[in-house]
Amino acid sequence: MKNKSMHALTPSQIVNELDKYIIGQTEAKRAVAIALRNRWRRQQVSENLREEILPNNIILIGPTGVGKTEIARRLAKLAEAPFVKVEASKFTEVGYVGRDVESMIRDLVDYAVNLVKSEMTLEVQEKAENLAEEKILDILIPPLRKNPNTNENVDAEGNNETLQNKKTREWMREKLKNGELDKKMIEFDVNTQNGLGMQVLGPFGIDDLGINFQEIMGNIMPKKKKKRKTAISEARKVIAQEEAQKLIDMEAVQKEAIERVENSGIIFIDEIDKVAGGGKGSGPDVSREGVQRDLLPIVEGSNVNTKYGVVKTDHILFIASGAFHVSKPSDLIPELQGRFPIRVELKSLTQEDFVKILTTPENALLKQYNALLETEGVKLEFTSDGIREIARIASEVNEQVENIGARRLHTILTTLLDEILFSVPDKVPASIVKINAKFVKQKLDSIVKDRDLSKYIL
Repeated sequence: MKNKSMHALTPSQIVNELDKYIIGQTEAKRAVAIALRNRWRRQQVSENLREEILPNNIILIGPTGVGKTEIARRLAKLAEAPFVKVEASKFTEVGYVGRDVESMIRDLVDYAVNLVKSEMTLEVQEKAENLAEEKILDILIPPLRKNPNTNENVDAEGNNETLQNKKTREWMREKLKNGELDKKMIEFDVNTQNGLGMQVLGPFGIDDLGINFQEIMGNIMPKKKKKRKTAISEARKVIAQEEAQKLIDMEAVQKEAIERVENSGIIFIDEIDKVAGGGKGSGPDVSREGVQRDLLPIVEGSNVNTKYGVVKTDHILFIASGAFHVSKPSDLIPELQGRFPIRVELKSLTQEDFVKILTTPENALLKQYNALLETEGVKLEFTSDGIREIARIASEVNEQVENIGARRLHTILTTLLDEILFSVPDKVPASIVKINAKFVKQKLDSIVKDRDLSKYIL
């Protein structure tokens, strides 16, 4: 099966795609675009040199809400690559209770297995649906069993029963295909598996041991059948799903998933600054440095046991991010710094950026609110001076209270549209609601001027 995660997009094409969802931050987009293209380039290199080419991991530095996570998430989606986002502060040093760093690789492999499985399910879907149709026909018109004493099933009138049965099945198949029988109720067998629900290892899961517990228990405790009664339309989906699972070669799925993880997996480590020392001396810093030391072998390349097999982490791309308000990237241990050679600083968002964020991206906030209210027959009309006023207030509040970047727009819009969102279903609303600068000032000015109030509300 072809690895779909190696799309040959050029860096400029990657940046153009990212521009559809993320405003500004050109340097960061360029850095991740080059990193993604380098993966494709590596696949074209001769095999003996391919192993030597390691990815250039990236640290994205910048305040919250400027697009760090969104860049990594959109990049993975674009590449159709296995992707997980983890928070460095969730991990603890080996020997402490908590998640160990290897669990991020296990999460990535789980994601990849599901990704490949869903792709393979699509490939066998048509065959599975045909098999489901046959099973439903078997229930509606059971095939005749041959008489052991004769070759043909012939009744008293001399009619061939087998032929009659075949004709009836074909007639029923047509009705089934046309959806004429969709509402008819049918009883069929489905597989069930006992949920074991055991908390064996306290805070640690079985997966943290790299054991495929489900497979082991599946062999010990075989699946049971249970009767289920539903409409044929629903039965067709359930049976097709079961048939698709039987058609998929799970060994091939696991092999493909591990290959994708090793060659195109992306791990986004958020809040890396929280495990940087910052020179505070004793106390929790010991554990923080421990987390960094545990991260080091994973980032520089090691073998990790997962329930699907051993995974080499040498060629996984790591993108770390942090605000670095208190600490600096240089506060990370030198060995870890060396494994993140590319550093990109993301800029704080300006008022102009906020105007673009509200209107330009394909999933822009104003488009989202418009779509929500259109379900109630109301159209929001944001005037250009209204949009500029929202952007101005977001920028002002970020300067006064705390800079949370584009996330400030969510709080401002929720407060601004609160009355409309609440009252629309009960009243007979106007079909168009105009949001201009006057409307925005009227709703938000008093909150913005009262600094204590804006701290709590905005």
